[in-house]
Amino acid sequence: MRASHWVENKLAASVNILPQMDSTYVWQGELRNGTEHKILKTCASQLAALHSEIKLTHPYAVAEILHIKIDSGDPDYLNWITASTQ
Repeated sequence: MRASHWVENKLAASVNILPQMDSTYVWQGELRNGTEHKILKTCASQLAALHSEIKLTHPYAVAEILHIKIDSGDPDYLNWITASTQ
């Protein structure tokens, strides 16, 4: 589990490990199944570093990494994310 590593190294403010979510997809022409279950919260300045860390340790050739821009939210929470990743 890399969650504590990402938080301790300020790459993420928080990592949510959800119950297992099963994924079905086609990879190189073959139907496959896998599991997904993490949501990481970080600030824009840490996206590239976190992305690199995930790709280095992810077991799949192509990791599911999606960036979702948050343009509003509770200011205290958003400030906490920024402060936690500096």
